[in-house]
Amino acid sequence: MPRHARSVGRARTLFREQATSWKLPDDVTETAVLLLSELMTNAYRHAKVSPGREIGARCSLDANRLRISVMDANDSLPEPRTAASDEESGRGLTLVAALADAWGAEPREGGIGKTVWYELECEPCDALRT
Repeated sequence: MPRHARSVGRARTLFREQATSWKLPDDVTETAVLLLSELMTNAYRHAKVSPGREIGARCSLDANRLRISVMDANDSLPEPRTAASDEESGRGLTLVAALADAWGAEPREGGIGKTVWYELECEPCDALRT
């Protein structure tokens, strides 16, 4: 997706469609959408790279674990920080760390950019997993 604010909403929509097909519980879906928004927003705001570099998102469901990854072409690995009470931003990764069952950031294979991911536990469902 283009590194643009509109891509955040597009990623949420695509994920909701996938969550529906997987029949994920509503609470898992809503948490996943919130955290996806945070990571996609970080990618478009902070991944200052050459024009044409895109951001991406991927979701997978394996047994009882949902994993969502966001990729961008910036090599800097993010770290949670403590935002001041009067700051309007800066809490995204703290929110991911608080709500996800696991999360992390790592360089992408091939050496260009990074992947930031999180996992949520959920009840197994009968839907096809990819």
